[in-house]
Amino acid sequence: MAFSSDNVRVFLAVLDSGSFSAAARQLGRVPSAVSMVIAQLEAELDLQLFDRRTREPRPTDVARALEPQARQLASQLRQLQAHAQGLHQGLERQLTIAIAPELLSAPWSQPLAVLASEFPSLIVEVLSAPQADALRMLHAGDAHLALVFERPGTDEREGFQELGQEILVAVISPDHPAGQTREGKLQLNDLIDIRQIAVVGRDTQGRDPRLLLARHIWRTDSHLATLSLVQAGLGWAYLPRSLVEPLVAAGSLMEIRFGNISNELRVWVDVVWHTERAMGLGAKRFIELMRQATKEDG
Repeated sequence: MAFSSDNVRVFLAVLDSGSFSAAARQLGRVPSAVSMVIAQLEAELDLQLFDRRTREPRPTDVARALEPQARQLASQLRQLQAHAQGLHQGLERQLTIAIAPELLSAPWSQPLAVLASEFPSLIVEVLSAPQADALRMLHAGDAHLALVFERPGTDEREGFQELGQEILVAVISPDHPAGQTREGKLQLNDLIDIRQIAVVGRDTQGRDPRLLLARHIWRTDSHLATLSLVQAGLGWAYLPRSLVEPLVAAGSLMEIRFGNISNELRVWVDVVWHTERAMGLGAKRFIELMRQATKEDG
């Protein structure tokens, strides 16, 4: 087979540097060794790649025609080498991250962009699931990491990195009767008797009791579904302020104003992993990138 990783590298070095001697310096070889590699390649291909009638070898039309694929091959070989090195260092084939729907607006996409640039062969799967379901996926081995709110209890199987706080606010439609109540008249306890729309899985065990207040609760598995139901005037919801701010500004939602307490619930956000399973290089790096991103935002 004419082309190999070595002669492709030499071929491109000569093209880029413009001479055998310059390519030799770039590759850490002697000029005669570079010239020999090119001559052997030309003999095997039965094609002339460089015109040697001038002082410096000039690439022929054949060389220029082969150049794009040679560069593509060299790039693929570098990616293959990087992938093999990553696997040697413990890079997983795929990284699955389960994210609570309310945290889809959290700063996790930029860390993933950095991760993709560092490990281009790593397959990443991002799944949105209510918090209880995201943690269940983590424990079942269907997710490597879970981005969730703080848990009311501790589980010795879970390790976590605190990433900062999210401010949750109670929102309601301006068309809902409670939304038309004179500002400052509602008390927090009044929400108990108003239907709540909550993003939760079917199993509410382990859910922060501060987030489920009402006697009558409609459950969804998506923040988009929750927003739609609240905007339709069917109830109120606790949602991240960063998520609802545009809708409040547009007038399709309103933050509930209480007469006895601030409408802010500060909840810690964690990235969680299972301590009984080995963590791959990609997961470790993502946690570090998330920690850096939230530190910069703070």
